Amino acid sequence: MSDIRRQIADLGASLFARRLTFGRTGNISVRDGDHILLTPTGASLGTLDAAELSVIDLDGAHVDGPKPSKEGFLHAAVYRARPGAGAVIHLHSTYSVAVSCLADLNPDDVLPPLTAYYVMRVGRLPLLPYHAPGDPTLRETAERIARDHHAFLLANHGPVVAGADLAAAADAVEELEETARLFLLLDGHKTRPLTEEQADRLRAGLR
Repeated sequence: MSDIRRQIADLGASLFARRLTFGRTGNISVRDGDHILLTPTGASLGTLDAAELSVIDLDGAHVDGPKPSKEGFLHAAVYRARPGAGAVIHLHSTYSVAVSCLADLNPDDVLPPLTAYYVMRVGRLPLLPYHAPGDPTLRETAERIARDHHAFLLANHGPVVAGADLAAAADAVEELEETARLFLLLDGHKTRPLTEEQADRLRAGLR
């Protein structure tokens, strides 16, 4: 069994134990050349079997293993848009989903630059319009947005984050969730986010 399969299973268990996902929600993938290792449909990230992961290609077609997550097309779209991406994580994490349900968000950048680490690990966070889970019509929009952003938020659904590897993707999605939590905790309070100049200096490292 490859080490990367074990890493996917271990990360899934960690995310589940910390309630960053729950039930049979969320999916994790890692790129392996022209193929993508992906968590199967109906799987709980808390009890993944490292030997039973799905394999799809960069078009989202099922290649091997159990039936893939219905959102495999979303992972494939991100990899096509970002050839340097090595991993993609999609969660239904509570605070990020809560933010995705708010009215009057800026669709070009959902969260303010509250902390330096959020800006360094996430950057700008676009909001994609609502689509039902597994709706393939999201493919084109996701691929277009992913060309310029390694993280985005699905309206009334949850975050999608890519990273150079599994650890980088996990760092970014966890930072996004904590910043969403801060954003909601600070609602109604006067805040002092980073200035645009301060944020731009940090974002430069993401390009």
